[in-house]
Amino acid sequence: MANRIYTKTGDKGNTSLIGGTKVPKNDIRIETYGTVDELNSWIGHINDVLDLPALKAELKEIQDRLFTIGSALATDADKELNMRLPDLHESDIVFLETKIDAMTSGLPEMKSFILPGGHPAVSAIHIVRCVCRRAERLAVSMQQHDLFIDEKIIRYLNRLSDYLFTLARYAGKLLGVEETLWKARI
Repeated sequence: MANRIYTKTGDKGNTSLIGGTKVPKNDIRIETYGTVDELNSWIGHINDVLDLPALKAELKEIQDRLFTIGSALATDADKELNMRLPDLHESDIVFLETKIDAMTSGLPEMKSFILPGGHPAVSAIHIVRCVCRRAERLAVSMQQHDLFIDEKIIRYLNRLSDYLFTLARYAGKLLGVEETLWKARI
């Protein structure tokens, strides 16, 4: 018989971290890596919706890094592992900064807040940015609760949300969508 996807080990509301430690499924660590998983899925969605060959490899690279982050978050830092897990590097953050700078160089200067929308792809990217910000807030909450989290993860998520904001503007430009500036009601 083929391997089954269900194990029934979580039927009572607990799950295991890499290393074997059992925690409730609503543990902040689980919430954090679950949100990173959601973020990864949304990035796959925008990669499909955008269908811009120049960005496909870039977005896949980001998805790969999010799996790296997810594995780090799913690991009990107090346990010694018999396996090697991927890790995040400073160069991963620099990668995002380089891509942000390249996209920004072709965009008009921002002088106002921009309303999300104008095209389904642009709207989807803004939704992904919001999910990224939630993942970042949860990662910071882990840190504030004295749970181990590599500080590069928080920095990467912060930079990724900047990347996604810039990507929304850049995609809008490529798609010929005019930005809608927010005009505050006074």
